[in-house]
Amino acid sequence: MKALNNDIYVNLIKPLEEIYSLAHIKGVKLQKIRVGLRTGDTSVNEKNKMLKNPPHIFITTPESLAISLTTKKFIEHFYGVEFIIIDEIHSLGNKRGVYLSLSLERLEELSKITPVRIGLSATIAPLEEVALFLTGNRDCIVADVKTEKKSDIKVLTAGSLIDDLKSDSSLYSLMDKLIQEHKTTVIFTNTRSATERVVNHLKERFPENYFNNIEAHHSSLSKEHRFLVEDKLRKGELKVVVSSTSLELGIDIGYIDLVILLGSPKSSARALQRIGRAGHKLHDVSVGRFIVLDRDDLVECSILAKEGIERKIDNIYIPRNCLDVLSQQIYGMCIQRVWNIDEMFHLIKKSYCYKDLTKEDFMSVISYLAGEYALEHRNVYAKIWYDNKTKQVGKKGKLARVIYLTNVGTIPEESFVTVISDDKKIGVIDEIFLEKMKQGDVFVLGGRKYQFLYTRGMKVYVKSGVKRNPTIPSWFSEQLPLSFDSALEIGKFRKLINELFEKKKNKKGIKDFIKEYSYSDEEIADQIYDYFYEQFYYARIPHKSKILIESYKGEKNYIVVHSLYGRRVNDALSRALGYLMGQKVGRDIEIGINDNGFYFSAESLPIDEALKKLRPENLREALEEAIAKTEILKRRFRHCATRSLMILRNYKGRVKTVGKQHMKSHFLLSAINKISKNFPILKEAKREVLEDLMDIKNAELVLKWINEGKIVLEKITTKLPSPFSHNLVMQGYSDLLKIEDKMAFMKRMHEEIMKEINKKKNQSY
Repeated sequence: MKALNNDIYVNLIKPLEEIYSLAHIKGVKLQKIRVGLRTGDTSVNEKNKMLKNPPHIFITTPESLAISLTTKKFIEHFYGVEFIIIDEIHSLGNKRGVYLSLSLERLEELSKITPVRIGLSATIAPLEEVALFLTGNRDCIVADVKTEKKSDIKVLTAGSLIDDLKSDSSLYSLMDKLIQEHKTTVIFTNTRSATERVVNHLKERFPENYFNNIEAHHSSLSKEHRFLVEDKLRKGELKVVVSSTSLELGIDIGYIDLVILLGSPKSSARALQRIGRAGHKLHDVSVGRFIVLDRDDLVECSILAKEGIERKIDNIYIPRNCLDVLSQQIYGMCIQRVWNIDEMFHLIKKSYCYKDLTKEDFMSVISYLAGEYALEHRNVYAKIWYDNKTKQVGKKGKLARVIYLTNVGTIPEESFVTVISDDKKIGVIDEIFLEKMKQGDVFVLGGRKYQFLYTRGMKVYVKSGVKRNPTIPSWFSEQLPLSFDSALEIGKFRKLINELFEKKKNKKGIKDFIKEYSYSDEEIADQIYDYFYEQFYYARIPHKSKILIESYKGEKNYIVVHSLYGRRVNDALSRALGYLMGQKVGRDIEIGINDNGFYFSAESLPIDEALKKLRPENLREALEEAIAKTEILKRRFRHCATRSLMILRNYKGRVKTVGKQHMKSHFLLSAINKISKNFPILKEAKREVLEDLMDIKNAELVLKWINEGKIVLEKITTKLPSPFSHNLVMQGYSDLLKIEDKMAFMKRMHEEIMKEINKKKNQSY
């Protein structure tokens, strides 16, 4: 965001300077249009200059806007705001967007005139909901500009995904070939670690092609490094840049003529956003190449490519009623002035994100901020006062403004956690990885397996010498989830192919359909056909209207649920079912999930009883119980407590480390559980886990479809895991196997399954 703001600033200043220069030559006097930039990086000196000589065009971030709205001298300059432009509005489907929506209502309340709000995006849907988010239910014109922008999108593989890919050398050879055929290429990966790996491998394998002309760009790199890379791109000094998500926004990075998507970007909107970085001028062609890494990726990318060609964009998700963001904004409003409580509630409800906010939830936040929950013994003091008789509310304490200015924002701080085994430090893992773990999970660190036991502060205690297979791969924390809309499209594709197989359509007929439906070439259609052929004749094809429940016996009992709804929905369904089964058998159930389904593993798995018990009406209750004592809730509570200013990151010039924040959060959570289960910030942490991290709304929808018979559950037993389940059951092994070993394993499984299929066919003859 800061880079984008800086970019807009530069691209306004330069043309204005040239206009003034031309006007001077012609003898024309022009009013100077002042442009101001305020972000977290703006110096105090620059801010003071803006106060004395306010800009006509003010470029800022959601956080800096909120700070400006509490600065008395700056507020005066907002009285005459005529236009508010929100660029890249699709990037605000998160708490930062919720935060901005309230700031816009506060800004409008200040202004003497009603400013016009303008939201811009090249890839967003549904437009009607985004219009409501932008305007807060006011009248709005939606300009759906149908551009004739041409794109050239294809899916590629580095040979057969079963027979030819002995190692990853063919993958890098294909990438190098594409890069050399173009002037400047941007490669998008889905994780920061993959970004670094691609840069390193290209340099090592092709030293003659890559030296000072290749760079990495991702959020973990310093601001200075990222700006340098962007500047080199603009000047045409780089042949290739590898990025995770940080170059998705419309930053001016010069002329790019190819975008490579290494693996699935997990949503059609993200795919179009990334591909749109190539040929960014109006009449240029955006050239995008998906390079797929396995057979699930092949099908997924083929459907995302189809959606991209047809300009189908999946729906944005906008969080609602976030009580931690509300706490921070109410504090900011009270610093600005004294409010009537009903006037404040009315203004907050104008925001689309809070239109359904109940008076009860609003007053619980007021009670928390006013210190009515008696948490002073945990150093949580009242930040506002509220007079029930006069109905007035205002700030409390002389340091209110300083506390607000130094703790503002919604982006949580993350850190690394130390792993301890037998009182020895083994290494570190990142917090996001830890929050995905449940007690008993097995993971790999430094090539060895460890079982997660418990945490104490910023230390994780583990058991070494574990025989069990890993249940959670190291890359899991960084992986983007497949969008629900794109998942349904893949389910629809599966159903159409299944119908052709059931009608005994010949190979050519099915391949022709695949080519026409997904705009794919002969080689891609051939590999998709083979994948579906094996699944159909070995097991069954799960699809939009059928969830396949597959049982097989490994070292333990395994049940694989083929539910193609994306990882957020599968996370909700698997945790609820796992919890219900665990309650029945009296022990934890091992769970593995991905976008295409989930599996359970234990000695006894009462799946039928769990499926009968689980209903749309009781899913939330089951999930709240399932997450009650998990790492995920503890960490999300810390984030919410920091956002709501229960925990101050900065106080009187002292910075509280993530470790100290976490320790304080641990004691606060313990105290709150004794006081009230409906404490607003705990309630928000639960909501965040179930609605933002998971997707309880669409999980309830899937359960509703099952109840209505729109989705049937079909059970089968297999000797070996079916082809569609290979990636899911193998993901735990991914940290232990080299890519060559993985391909050898996949090939061996493929051969065994083909033997079983041929045996079945011979028996039927």
